[in-house]
Amino acid sequence: MARNTFTFLEFFAGGGMARIGLGRRWRCAFANDFDAAKRAAYGENFGLDHHRGGDIHALALDALPAGVADLAWASSPCQDLSLAGARAGLGGGRSGAYFGFWRLIERLDDDSRAPRTLIIENVTGLITSNGGADFTGVVEMLAARGYVVGAIVVNAACFVPQSRPRLFVIAWRDGPPPGVTSTDAPGPSEHLPAALMDNAARLSPTARRRWRWLTPRPPARRNLALADIIDPAAPFDDDADTQRLVAAMSERQRAIVRARAEAGGRHVGAAFRRVRVENGQKIIRIEARFDDLAGCIRTPAGGSSRQIIFVIVDGKVRTRLMTPREAARAMGLDDDYRLPAGATAALKLIGDGVCPPVVGWLAQTFVEPALVRTRLAA
Repeated sequence: MARNTFTFLEFFAGGGMARIGLGRRWRCAFANDFDAAKRAAYGENFGLDHHRGGDIHALALDALPAGVADLAWASSPCQDLSLAGARAGLGGGRSGAYFGFWRLIERLDDDSRAPRTLIIENVTGLITSNGGADFTGVVEMLAARGYVVGAIVVNAACFVPQSRPRLFVIAWRDGPPPGVTSTDAPGPSEHLPAALMDNAARLSPTARRRWRWLTPRPPARRNLALADIIDPAAPFDDDADTQRLVAAMSERQRAIVRARAEAGGRHVGAAFRRVRVENGQKIIRIEARFDDLAGCIRTPAGGSSRQIIFVIVDGKVRTRLMTPREAARAMGLDDDYRLPAGATAALKLIGDGVCPPVVGWLAQTFVEPALVRTRLAA
């Protein structure tokens, strides 16, 4: 397919990870982000010719390019939707930025310039926030504007060595491509969890007529394990710090570490600090996984957000914090992607991003075939 075949608008653009995932077939006609540091990182990697900084609520219709874009991508803030947060939902101060995006889509529609397709990405907490009303509200708004709508949960672990399930709501102006949707509800699955199915069943009759179940499932394309993205030159903690981390594990977790040490060879794991209640008291535990995956890369909002790398070689246990470059690799970014200089800024950029290989699969499966069909029919 030719370069720059399709055009897209990238709202809440962050570091441009959706742009990377869409690839050479796509041309960015507009990008926006409120965060100055993310805007600077975007500029370092792509330039700022089509980037508008500032609050999305303040953007006017004339800030958007003329014509009809093939896709509008929106990865709106997730803090009020996260299961780890206060769950204020789309009415929260940060996640409410979604309505700034939607206001622009409505104005584009009123001006006969509604994007042909939309993809709205967020944490899976959007499915259940406010008792499911936030999710159904998004679908109802899309359906009321004439879009056919579906949704799917995709874990980045299908593509990269990171467990990162995310919800993607996909909407088509001219209908989906053949073979990717069904009007018959399937059984619940990892990709269509029961809560999503239950909430879809609560849609209004009008929205239900425009709802479709997405049938393709992401292939197992991951060809890297966590051990493959580890920087061998990164310095480790001293032995005393490592011993304190191991001591903060539960007995079950310590047994896992001992078993790998006794097995010999090389083993790599990733861990978080977690607050657990044991015997009525809050205790900080170190909880590690050794399944070839990192945990979900988070923004460094607190001390528990930085992942800890465990490397066990021939019986010796060593630990350290995950580096920003390792986090970028776990997201699917190449090493030539330019990260901010500071670890906090770099991890914030990555933790707020979307996994590019997931974006590419969604575009190739659900978006590009529909656009090609529409053009052939024109």
